[in-house]
Amino acid sequence: MVRRVLVSLLMVVLLTVFLGVVYPLVVTGISELAFSHKANGSLVCRNDKLVGSSLLGQNFTGANGQPLPQYFQPRPSAAGANGYDPTSSGASNLGPSNPALVGNPAAENPYATPANPNCVPVQAVGHGAPLVDKHGKLVYEKNPNGTDVCDPNTVPERAIEYREFNGLAKGATVPVDAVTASGSGLDPDISIANAPDQAPRVARARHLSAVTVIALVHRVASGRDLGFLGEPFVNVLELNVDLSSPR
Repeated sequence: MVRRVLVSLLMVVLLTVFLGVVYPLVVTGISELAFSHKANGSLVCRNDKLVGSSLLGQNFTGANGQPLPQYFQPRPSAAGANGYDPTSSGASNLGPSNPALVGNPAAENPYATPANPNCVPVQAVGHGAPLVDKHGKLVYEKNPNGTDVCDPNTVPERAIEYREFNGLAKGATVPVDAVTASGSGLDPDISIANAPDQAPRVARARHLSAVTVIALVHRVASGRDLGFLGEPFVNVLELNVDLSSPR
């Protein structure tokens, strides 16, 4: 009996040392030697200052929360209240037919506006609760011209804002990643179709030629993994860091 207890204790000690000390040290050592940059979080620095990780997306907005025109913008994010919160990684979990995602059907939408026939109105809130009128009906926020304020997180409204922000034609095709969030809410990349749409706006804001900015996009772009998996993409942080580097 004593012998069995001693053998059991010895195995616990040996396995603890091997799996808790030796194995982690070996794996960490190999990682540091073989791919140190990735093992340490793929951190990106500019002028000796840490600006983020190429594995995690982030917002490029001003103090007022609005996107900065001189930077390429990431895809929408449902992680946290303002998006790209690494402590709240996740998606909206809305179904593909949910009006909160795709908008109301235009043909039967009482909240349609001239700009957005699929408008989903934003509920007015007072004292922490939705406002209702004297008949018990929900009250919605209004624009100065009297039209309903549309939910900015629906696909139709995001498409409208994307076109306006980037100076595109009213009916221009919008890349799907420009109006939908990723499953994690932290996707650091945008599609090859999305980046060139933004290039002219970035060029104007930085007083550069569109050709120069588009050439930078193609230089930073990455191809399919292993040559056939997924789609080509552009890392937004790396692109903006490269864009802001002295020329």
